[in-house]
Amino acid sequence: MLLLLLLQVLASCLWLGCSEVVTSFESSCPQFFFRETPPNEALEPESPAWICQRYKNQYYFATLYDRKRRIPVYSAYLYEPGPGKRPNTWLVEPQLMGSTYPKTMEKERTLLNYYNVSLEEISKTQAILQDYKNLTGLNRGHLNPNGHHADSSSRTATFTLTNIVPQNVKLNGGAWNNYEQQTMMKNTQGCKTTYVVVGAVPGNNYIAKGRVNKPSHIWSSACCEVDANHRKAWAVIAENDKNEVQLLTLGELEDVLTELYGRDQVYLFDSDCPRE
Repeated sequence: MLLLLLLQVLASCLWLGCSEVVTSFESSCPQFFFRETPPNEALEPESPAWICQRYKNQYYFATLYDRKRRIPVYSAYLYEPGPGKRPNTWLVEPQLMGSTYPKTMEKERTLLNYYNVSLEEISKTQAILQDYKNLTGLNRGHLNPNGHHADSSSRTATFTLTNIVPQNVKLNGGAWNNYEQQTMMKNTQGCKTTYVVVGAVPGNNYIAKGRVNKPSHIWSSACCEVDANHRKAWAVIAENDKNEVQLLTLGELEDVLTELYGRDQVYLFDSDCPRE
């Protein structure tokens, strides 16, 4: 019986995907950040979790997660769009319950059926599917969108609830979608590598009976390497109750986030990324 369980764990890790709650991005998955430099500590929540999101034994992006508010603070990834279908699955992060749980990005029912875990245990440190049911005017908004990835595995990896926030329906399907699909494609012309950090500012309202925070703002920033000596950057921010996106410089977004968070000055990228 024990052997069977171990084989099931191994199989799920190889085929469903793996993600790890780590002590730092710098030591575990720095490749998703320009010059291997994550945003500074000004954005860190009270109960942070650093997740290297891995699927089919490969890292695809990094997420700083807020265990208390049950939303991601930001997700960081490389912009590598390509053709493909939208995945039809949703995953959760077992290691948010503790390091003794598998390093696997799993479906809720897999944890319930094979790991002797209750839905209540899962829900203590993260959002679950039930939290996003019967919403009015909101839906599951990706920070790291599946459309910015080139193949089935990389797209599926974005369908974890640790990469999702309650987002205004009109914004998610309107102005924000236009930015993700049209503005990004236009702005990245001539770029060899584009690093993206996209996040959500916690708001004063919650869904799911106070379990999951509804962000007040959604924001995105990008740093593009044109060649060894030239880089460009841009950013946007949107209020999460309006179908409008404001285009900013990277420096302007960092200043806006500094004001919204009310802590130290926010820095999203290494200083070699242009702020103007």
